[in-house]
Amino acid sequence: DKNPFSNYKAKVREVERVYLTEDEIQKILNKEFPTERLSLVRDIFLFSCFTGLAYIDVKNLTKSHISLGIDGEKWIFTHRQKTESASKIPILPVTQLIIDKYLEHPQCLNEDRLLPILSNQKMNAYLKEIAGICEINKELTFHIARHTFATTVTLSNGVPIESVSKMLGHKNLRTTQHYAKVLDRKVSDDMRLLKEKLGNTHTITKAKQIG
Repeated sequence: DKNPFSNYKAKVREVERVYLTEDEIQKILNKEFPTERLSLVRDIFLFSCFTGLAYIDVKNLTKSHISLGIDGEKWIFTHRQKTESASKIPILPVTQLIIDKYLEHPQCLNEDRLLPILSNQKMNAYLKEIAGICEINKELTFHIARHTFATTVTLSNGVPIESVSKMLGHKNLRTTQHYAKVLDRKVSDDMRLLKEKLGNTHTITKAKQIG
């Protein structure tokens, strides 16, 4: 005779978003891999790190998705498969190098793809190998590249959150704000380490003298 769920309130548990630091990106970027397979996976993962595109959106890219933007430079114009929202992303130099590298790749020519991407399962399996070789102590998956673009590549370098949201194809700014919270946590951790460094006897003594 009454709704058993009327007093129930759902709790949203915030997921911890893992992303790569600048040093970790450089490790992957500079590493010489023993096989062409790992080099390919590294390149496509980095492509996502510098565009913010999810696996399926990278897979769907063709040369026709590249066009000149409002500034006369090359941009990627696409729609996210997940939300069908538009993504417009200026092409950074490292992104262009990766595109140029695979321009004449047989898979790209035969299947009209921008990049010769493997299956998501294989990409993630090989990314675990890459993490081990580069001594990165994180569970590396392809989706981490998107988080890395939002945090380390853009927000950490002063790109406004509205611009980041537009490039990620978010329909709501709140979705992008989760990445800003991650950065706040990073600031907190960094300042905690600073407090520990400053909290020695010498510093305290000096502070007392100033006081």
